[in-house]
Amino acid sequence: MNLNRLDLNLLKSLDVLLAERNVTRAAARLNLSQPAVSSQLKQLRALFDDPLLIPGGARGMLPTPRAQALQEPLRDYLAQLLALVAEQQGFDPLSAQRTWRISASDAMHSVVVPGLLRRLRERAPGCQLSLLQPPLAALPELTSTGEIDLVIASHPSMPEQLKTRELYRENYVCVLRLDHPAAREPLDLDRFCSMFHLLTSPVGGGFYGIVDETLAALGRSRTVLVSVPSFLLVPSLVAASDLIATVPAHMAATWQGRVAILAPPCEVPRFSMEMGWHPRNQADPGLRWLREQIMEVMAQELD
Repeated sequence: MNLNRLDLNLLKSLDVLLAERNVTRAAARLNLSQPAVSSQLKQLRALFDDPLLIPGGARGMLPTPRAQALQEPLRDYLAQLLALVAEQQGFDPLSAQRTWRISASDAMHSVVVPGLLRRLRERAPGCQLSLLQPPLAALPELTSTGEIDLVIASHPSMPEQLKTRELYRENYVCVLRLDHPAAREPLDLDRFCSMFHLLTSPVGGGFYGIVDETLAALGRSRTVLVSVPSFLLVPSLVAASDLIATVPAHMAATWQGRVAILAPPCEVPRFSMEMGWHPRNQADPGLRWLREQIMEVMAQELD
């Protein structure tokens, strides 16, 4: 390989090409024309003396064995190089212009983001948030390619290859419409099991969850009448019906005044909420600053 022909922009384009395996999509991500990226791919093939990407596969092209061997070391190299430059420059939130991409459920976005936005307006006015909700199965690849900066999720849902930090421990509460007869006094197990329930199923269409597992261990069961894909639907549906829903407490706190909030009649297991990031981004001063802001926001929320 002739190192005099090595161009850092070519390596950045190779990283995106190997992630997308499609020249058109890679060009869109790189903000270049398709002919320009095709020309770069031709240069890369000559540089590595390998086709790198060949026609075929559902995404458009398939990586050669040489390309597959290059992909992870190349990502590591580019991340280390960017971290080196960023560390030298530091991070000045007041002058920074940056977009952070955060993956979380709608429940977590509604809990974390309002306080974080207030901080950004005051401390990093040139920065933006891109709030995303990709499938859980896609998170390992999206964090590896840098398309997701931070993941906020429960411990069981967090990709194992990410570095993590606990935000808080979550518990469950029950929500009903404000004038529901059952909202006048603490719930007992018999009444709870006799009611019609609403369940949030992020994967869509599910009618069995952690509450059902808890009840089954007690030899009891409930009737789930409605399954919805988003927590955002819960308060309006509960407020307009006799349904009861068991939801994360921090989520329910954002609905104060819209629904009645009661303790469940049985102990539903608590879980840990975490934020995670790819190890390559550990030293990124901008992301390190963002993580600290989120920790401080959540500390204030829990105080």
